[in-house]
Order: sequence, then C-alpha cells, then structure tokens
Amino acid sequence: MKTELIVIGKTSNKHISALIDDYIERINHYMPFEMTCLQDTKRGKAFSEEIQKEREADAILSKINSSHNVILLDEHGKNTSSLQFADWLNKQKQTGKKMLFIIGGPYGFSNRVYKRANDMVSLSKLTFSHDMARMIFCEQIYRACTILKGESYHHE
Repeated sequence: MKTELIVIGKTSNKHISALIDDYIERINHYMPFEMTCLQDTKRGKAFSEEIQKEREADAILSKINSSHNVILLDEHGKNTSSLQFADWLNKQKQTGKKMLFIIGGPYGFSNRVYKRANDMVSLSKLTFSHDMARMIFCEQIYRACTILKGESYHHE
C-alpha cells in the first residue's frame, strides 16, 4: 500500500529538508512513502485568503482520485498518542487503498477539500511552521512503522 504526503510549496529550511529526506528514506524500509510538493500559489494583495485556498484546492484535488483514502493534517482533526496513531495507521493500511495525507497552505483548506477528506488528524494543539509540521509528521509515520514492527525506537 502506497502512502503519500502532499504539501503546498517546498520546504524552505535546508536543515529541516534534510531531516524530512532522512525520515522518508527510513519509512521506505517499511512501506512505500513519498512526499509531493505542489506549487505554492503566489500571494499578494490580488488574492484573498479564500481565493488562495481555492487555488490550492484545485491543485490538491487534481492529485486525488475516488479510490484514495484522503487524510487531512488539520488542527481540528483527531488528537492521538503515537501508539494510537500506529494502530490507526495499521487499520488504514489494511484497506489496501492508497493513503494521501495532506498539509494545506497557510490558511488551511477550502470547503471542497474538507468535503473530499475521509479523515482528519491533528499533530498537536500547538501550532507549527509548515516546514516543522512536515518533519514532525514524517517522524510520526516512521515511529508508527517501528511500533508496528515491535522495534525499540519508541519507548513508553
């Protein structure tokens, strides 16, 4: 089962980008995983928050088909522990559907993207930069993989 993280814009911090690449490499020892960066919409006075969210929605929805299991990383999503997340991920993997995790742009998602989502997960009640959210999510996917394999990376 393939898993993909879709994000808006490139990771701007080279150190965080290196960490993300490291976690993606580690995750691929357990399951196929990739990160796709969609082009950042140009911000400016000409675009309101709503217009920007709609433009991002066009890009996001173009990557989704009806068979995908779409999970938004959103502040209003479920908060779980790492063990609960690993168990949830395992159940999602068993459906056999490609999982698409999506991190939206700076203003979140348009209603069209929320309507297409199958589920929403929150990384934390704290707010992170988009670069940090990508890195934290990749680390949590890796952590979940090691938990499911019974490896010693995670300590309770």
